[in-house]
Amino acid sequence: MNNKTLLLGDEALALGALHAGLTGVYAYPGTPSTEITEFIQQHPLAKERGVHSTWSANEKTAMEAAIGASFAGKRALVCMKHVGMNVCADAFVNSAMTGANGGLVVTACDDPSMHSSQNEQDSRFYAEFAMMPCFEPSSQQEAYRMIGQAYDFSEKFRIPVLMRMTTRMAHSRAVVETGEVRAENELHFPENPRQWVLLPANAKVRNEQLIKDYAEFERQSETMGNNLYIDGSDKSMGVIACGIAYNYLMENYPDGCPFPVLKISQYPLPKAMICRMAAECKSILVMEEGQPLVESRIKGVLATPVPIKGRLDGTLPRTGELNPDCVRAAMGLPQLPRGEASQVAVPRPPALCQGCGHRDFYTALNNVVKPIESARVFSDIGCYTLGWLAPFHAFHTCVEMGASVTMAVGAANSGVHPSVAVIGDSTFTHSGMTGLLDAVNSKAHVTICISDNLTTGMTGGQDSAGTGRLESICVGLGVEPEHVRMIVPLPKNYEEMERVIKEEIDYPGVSVIIARRECIQTAKRHAAQKQNSSVPNLKSPQRQ
Repeated sequence: MNNKTLLLGDEALALGALHAGLTGVYAYPGTPSTEITEFIQQHPLAKERGVHSTWSANEKTAMEAAIGASFAGKRALVCMKHVGMNVCADAFVNSAMTGANGGLVVTACDDPSMHSSQNEQDSRFYAEFAMMPCFEPSSQQEAYRMIGQAYDFSEKFRIPVLMRMTTRMAHSRAVVETGEVRAENELHFPENPRQWVLLPANAKVRNEQLIKDYAEFERQSETMGNNLYIDGSDKSMGVIACGIAYNYLMENYPDGCPFPVLKISQYPLPKAMICRMAAECKSILVMEEGQPLVESRIKGVLATPVPIKGRLDGTLPRTGELNPDCVRAAMGLPQLPRGEASQVAVPRPPALCQGCGHRDFYTALNNVVKPIESARVFSDIGCYTLGWLAPFHAFHTCVEMGASVTMAVGAANSGVHPSVAVIGDSTFTHSGMTGLLDAVNSKAHVTICISDNLTTGMTGGQDSAGTGRLESICVGLGVEPEHVRMIVPLPKNYEEMERVIKEEIDYPGVSVIIARRECIQTAKRHAAQKQNSSVPNLKSPQRQ
């Protein structure tokens, strides 16, 4: 029986995966993808079926675990934000070579406009690079429908599928009509096990087959119905609208667009449809979220060149998200009057929470290193990155997950002293441990500060993989036990914290300082949960 439910795009995709017979979701939290896994974790069907939904240590381990589930014949989902694709790239690209047994879908949520990210990279390039099909829904309803379609496609053609979402699609709501619920796959192993052993002799054979299959993926893009050619009476221009850009276009033409429109929600590109538009129209306008992948690629598709407009020529903004207003301007329509409220709204910059332990740690660290002109502090990705802002200005660099540790090592090797790294507990277990091993092996003169707030704070308080084990991990990697120190970042402890920091900076080797204090937001939630669990249920008799 079909039901209608108001869902975020992330939630629609998650529910579609559950209804498609999902056995496990593997993910590392990152905006705008986090809600997919959280929805599955809380859904009654997932609990009833025992769907795996524990957070992975990082995106690479998530991808590899999902490949293992697919090998066992089960349907698996991998979720991450766009920069997580960089972390899992080795496993992701090689998964196209192994192929899929049970359906395998990788969801990458891109963040144009960099709302919570360090770049605007476009995950569609990864699909093209790996010769893998890619689906890009244009609505929440399509996200629900297409994830099931992606699983069927994955199993039919024995190939993983990339599902690409963007911030507005992930975090906006719409009514979704749900369908039937499919049972999980039975355990079964690949018919061609040789394909899963990527020795060169096997991989060469598989590579030839993958190239042949990619041509079939292109034919499927023309025939499956996700890419639609909608004719129009005005042939002066044709419009190619990808993913959510199609919604923005139609918002400006509620009664129908007068120009021919090619709606693209599946890749590889439907070359025949593009060639038809070029033959019928005097010019083509390409609308796509992210980088101008389609705009640049279609120039190589067309036998007869026509003017191509889009992000590359400035018809649409080169950076940031699309929206109905910039699409309206690109179509040559008059701009709608804006309300006064949007003109007077004042941006509110992010800041560390009042009472946050990171504040007290940065205060103590600054008191020690600021007077030392040669001191350099290397930070990492997390809520503690806000320590770069006033009033702390606590560090000099922040590049990507785990870079703080190895950048500090490289700087120390080059003569920088003191060379200090600041990294969060979740980021440390995500990709900082190998850097610490490098530091130990090279006997680098560095101090690694792990700001342990006992959670993955930046993305909403998910479990941290290293909680309760950070000291033993550091000692196991070779740090001398006496130089793995724990401090409690509170104002009353400033004198002790500064003493410990100074002692470990002066130690001519690898030292680790763990600044441990629970995130105040997580602590509030835990306190509320404890209080709620202790309130008697007055509607039912109490057990004596």
